[in-house]
Amino acid sequence: MGDPQFAKYPDLQLSQHIFHITNPSSSKAKQQSSLTALQNAIKEQKMAPLYRHLAHPVDGIMNVRGEGTVQQPGQLRRASSSATTLLATRRPSLSMALPWDEKLYEELKADNEKELEAIQKEEDEATEKAGETEIQSARGKRAEFWTRVGDKDKAIAAYEAVFEKTGILGTKIDLVLAIIRVGLFFGDKVLVKKNIERASALVESGGDWDRRNRLKAYHGLHLLTVRSHGLAAPLLLDSLSTFTSYELCPYSSLVIYAVLAGSVSLKRVDFKSKVVDAPEIKAILGESDEKLSALSGALSSGPSAGDEEMTDTMVTTTTPGTTAVNLTALGSTAAQVDAEITVDFKPLANLVASLYNGNYSSFFTALGQVEENFLCDDRYLYEHGRWYVREMRLRGYQQLLQSYRVVGLNSMANDFGVSVDFLDKDLSNFIATDRVPCTIDRVNGIIETNRPDDKNKQYNDVVKQGDQLITKLQKYGQAVRLRGSERG
Repeated sequence: MGDPQFAKYPDLQLSQHIFHITNPSSSKAKQQSSLTALQNAIKEQKMAPLYRHLAHPVDGIMNVRGEGTVQQPGQLRRASSSATTLLATRRPSLSMALPWDEKLYEELKADNEKELEAIQKEEDEATEKAGETEIQSARGKRAEFWTRVGDKDKAIAAYEAVFEKTGILGTKIDLVLAIIRVGLFFGDKVLVKKNIERASALVESGGDWDRRNRLKAYHGLHLLTVRSHGLAAPLLLDSLSTFTSYELCPYSSLVIYAVLAGSVSLKRVDFKSKVVDAPEIKAILGESDEKLSALSGALSSGPSAGDEEMTDTMVTTTTPGTTAVNLTALGSTAAQVDAEITVDFKPLANLVASLYNGNYSSFFTALGQVEENFLCDDRYLYEHGRWYVREMRLRGYQQLLQSYRVVGLNSMANDFGVSVDFLDKDLSNFIATDRVPCTIDRVNGIIETNRPDDKNKQYNDVVKQGDQLITKLQKYGQAVRLRGSERG
């Protein structure tokens, strides 16, 4: 099978630091910490191209204030379309800007040139004295070099050059996965989509289990970034038990992505079996005894009997008393354990429990905490944060209304812990787009659900399809008669 190659760079955690610096929702302490981490990485990894891309007084995408130089005075320039793919917003208000140091840039650039000369010398010597393996090794070092220093175009070109001369399938898959990570680092969704399709074709042609499993996590994360949560959820949830793609994200982040995607997209039965009762998730989100049971294999993730239908009454239960844990490093190496960040999963656990148990007042509270702690704090989730919160509110409304024909407007507002005016306005938007089959009678203070009649729907479908079939037959008959008359 062979160990994965080209998996060290790029450091996707660095793109998260860039996001925090430009994220208006990040705290000052987090912005300062991320700025320090970015500056240290630029110096340690000699990242001259990335430094210029971010901080150059004229061309840098973080230079939205137009400070410019003495020779070229600054002026407000049009926001680059590439800025939004790496930064939190197109025009961020930088309270902690990345300063431009011309001397530092020239030093980094000189170091880059020396390293490139050494790689070129190694390739020339391999061409003269060694074989194709040594030549490919030098080319691979060049590709990793450009990836490490943050030059997107040259990194992709170098990987493609290695790919063209490689005959080993596993190495080809690793090269394409490296290109996908470069796309994820710079937020190039088109590049990522193209190469995921490419990697899928390679894996289907005979890829090993490990690379097939790693690609599943890559594909799920990409689908999450393009708001395809329904397609992302099965891939992310399946990756939990066999996750090895630590170059992509920490395991704690995978748990967050999988739970959020499953909560908004899965049907109730699947939500229970794959999220609420899943051993891998209970080991992280559950109470202490549930964690021990999940880790010992005592829990079964099968669906509960009789859970297919919604209950007519709301069940209020105590939400799990989860505290900050770091079980996410189970089965990983010591270096991966050090890379893991301790995460407080309590808001996420409360969201899952309150949604499934119908504790809607706690559900809205937990949803707000999830938005603050996760949706606004992650570069992959931030872009779709408002959409996610809106869809989860819709899911809560649908779940409650599914159990009743008539619900008091004031009663439902109390259940969700909101005002009647807020509920009226929020629910009206979903009704207008046919997302919730109900009507609001504000005079009598009630909400009437319009349950779809399956038999009538089937009858209408048959009539509609029958009319279409008759029309097609009539056209066919006219064409046949016309041809007959022509023959005569």
